[in-house]
Amino acid sequence: GSLLLAVHFYGLPRAAPLIPSTALGVLLLVLSSLLAYAGIRRSLRNASLFSSLCLTMSVFWCGYGVVFILGGQGVLNDTGDFRNALVPGLVTFTLALLIIAVVGFLCREVVLAMIASAVSLASAHEVAMHYSTAFGSSAVACNYMIVCLVGGYFALGRILYFLTKEKIALPGTDLAKKKTHEQMQSTRGSMNHFAVSGLILNMLSASVFGCRLLGVTGKLFIGQVPWLWAAGIYQIGICILSYRAMDVLMATFFGFTSILKFAGGYCLLYPIWQPEEPSFPTPFLVVFSILFAVLALFLTLKSPVDGLYLLFYVAYCIALACRPKGFFEGGPQGVDVAIFVASALMTLIHLYNVKASAKIPTGKGAVKALLARSSFLKIREGADLHAPYLGYSKYADAEVLGYACSVLASFAITMTGDPQAPLATVVIPWVVVAGGILKLLGGSVAFARGKTLESSVFILYAVMWIIWGLARYGGLYGTTRSFHAAVGIIAFMLFNGFIVFCTLFLNIAWFFYSLAFLLIAVSFLLDAIHALPAGYDIAAALIFGLVSFYCFLSALFNSIFEGSCLPMGRPIVQLSGVGGGMTKCLHLPARKASSVKRIADILKNGGTCGIPTDTVYVLVAACNRPDAVEKAHQSKRQAQDRPMSLWISSLKQLEPAKHLFTPLLWDFMEAAWPSPISLVVPRGEWVDFLGMKDSAKYVGTPQSIAIRIPDCSVTTHLIDLVGPIVVTSANPTGEADTTHHNQVYAKLGDKVDAVLCDGPSPENIASTVVDCTKIDSGNIGFFRVGIIPKSQVKLILILLLLP
Repeated sequence: GSLLLAVHFYGLPRAAPLIPSTALGVLLLVLSSLLAYAGIRRSLRNASLFSSLCLTMSVFWCGYGVVFILGGQGVLNDTGDFRNALVPGLVTFTLALLIIAVVGFLCREVVLAMIASAVSLASAHEVAMHYSTAFGSSAVACNYMIVCLVGGYFALGRILYFLTKEKIALPGTDLAKKKTHEQMQSTRGSMNHFAVSGLILNMLSASVFGCRLLGVTGKLFIGQVPWLWAAGIYQIGICILSYRAMDVLMATFFGFTSILKFAGGYCLLYPIWQPEEPSFPTPFLVVFSILFAVLALFLTLKSPVDGLYLLFYVAYCIALACRPKGFFEGGPQGVDVAIFVASALMTLIHLYNVKASAKIPTGKGAVKALLARSSFLKIREGADLHAPYLGYSKYADAEVLGYACSVLASFAITMTGDPQAPLATVVIPWVVVAGGILKLLGGSVAFARGKTLESSVFILYAVMWIIWGLARYGGLYGTTRSFHAAVGIIAFMLFNGFIVFCTLFLNIAWFFYSLAFLLIAVSFLLDAIHALPAGYDIAAALIFGLVSFYCFLSALFNSIFEGSCLPMGRPIVQLSGVGGGMTKCLHLPARKASSVKRIADILKNGGTCGIPTDTVYVLVAACNRPDAVEKAHQSKRQAQDRPMSLWISSLKQLEPAKHLFTPLLWDFMEAAWPSPISLVVPRGEWVDFLGMKDSAKYVGTPQSIAIRIPDCSVTTHLIDLVGPIVVTSANPTGEADTTHHNQVYAKLGDKVDAVLCDGPSPENIASTVVDCTKIDSGNIGFFRVGIIPKSQVKLILILLLLP
């Protein structure tokens, strides 16, 4: 990318550019996507400075490339348009990259610091070039050539590092040893490495409007939209990655700020359709400021400095509410300047505190220490802080953002607008982005956490907000009404009615939440058939907004504090069947050794558990606990042709009874295991060596028993802790195999005491069951051909029979 820009600026004095602007812009967009991928992948491995540099450069070249495309397509024709479009982004990244460079030099990451400082100088020279002819383009090109040389050195170092299997590492290119300190910090507590990139994006959007107030740019127009919308798109990505970093509060904050960025870009596009500037809905902005204030209050518990930073956005929303033309007026632009400065300081603090051993004080833990004396409010802590109800998830809960977006969308539609000029009031960004896009994000995260109903609701409501927002407030609906629109709304209402019914079994808050949205849908329907009573739509929107606000506060309280300060309530209708009790089956992540030990304790105490294997999920019980084996047998209602099997972790457990097996059978077991092959062997006295006692009558048949050593480290470790286990498939007899931990409890309910969660099964096919009762005659049979084919099993026997 730097080489392209170096060539571009060296050829700038020429009459015809060496690289056409449109082509240069497209290439920069492609390179920005690659940089974003590199930054995300590296940040997941705790190399924060490299990640921040990649993501910052990615945003820079994304907005930069789109501006070049607009220039190449003749959109920026007026005198000074190209300068006015480029300068806000260049100013932002000059300072942002300078901060990264300073931290890099202080933390002795010289190569990355040199790249950041060279691009920062190039951007500064380009700004000067636009305002004074005394600065030529050669200085910009020289800085980009420095980036090429240093970047080439860094790339060479990484290539040698991988080709030599980490034996050769050029100075400054070994990222592995530089992440040790960050990994130690991560083990002590959650750390959001993506927050720095989010703060830089806040600088970018604030720069667009702040430069106009300070006179750096001459006007606000379409040429600055790429910076705003690039910041908005990347901010949504940072929001998702913050959930991945288990940082609910900052993820919610970045979701909020992305809405403002899209709204700013929308306002700059509006003059294309209408000559006047759009107006802003005051009630919505007041509510937005309240949400920011509540979020700031909770974030103060984590870090007072971060909480104070959010107060700038509270002031920003109030300033927008006080000025009818919003982003175009001096008051909000003045707050933008303050946000730019504050964001730069926060970027320096966050980046330095991640990299350096000596920290800049942020007051972290001060409020928590004060609350430690309180018996009423106790902050939630520990490894299971973000543990999902059903097993393992890589994301924190996004319900806080989902409820907040419902609040924003509902108060946004209280502005009816002018049917003749529907775009004149800024409603679409609030409804489509907040109610639609971010709600889809919340639904996707909820689905990843095993919340099927909640995710379905968020996704359904998001689709409705997007469709209705574009149709009603985007000029697509017009003054006429359509029977087809009414039919679509009725279909949606029927589905929402089913959701209302389902929420009876969830909790009271969700019941009122879905019921209140039914009132919103009714107002849409009445509007479609010209029968909307005066004030009904506003009343419905206010009711839904208030219910959503309570859910927002409840989700915030429950994510920060122990207990239920603002409870969501009990289910209105209690079920006595599967999932109906108040006691919930334990769902423990298989990635933790402590979880495996806890499952082992449950099995030793006579419990039954669902566990992952090398094939599908199974239901297990300790073979020395006849009561547990009987419980597992009864929970399955086993048919006679599907007897329970016996699993061990090693043939050493059968060593005392080796003399009871024929030499060929013993050799076959040694050759076949560990694997997804179950061997049906004759029942004999060897069963007593495993301590089965009264459990034996539930295992196998009177003539034979199926035995296996699974090829799964988690399962074999569990057997080492418990001893031999009795196994059956984790589904009622006759149903399909269970291939995900969520399905275990759904199929067996309270008949299983705990589930060891490992996500989707590695295979969707069960093990192969081989009849070895006549193996001494050289013959084997197959009760079931599973993942291992017959030919592979027979090959094992043939190799043993060969002289």
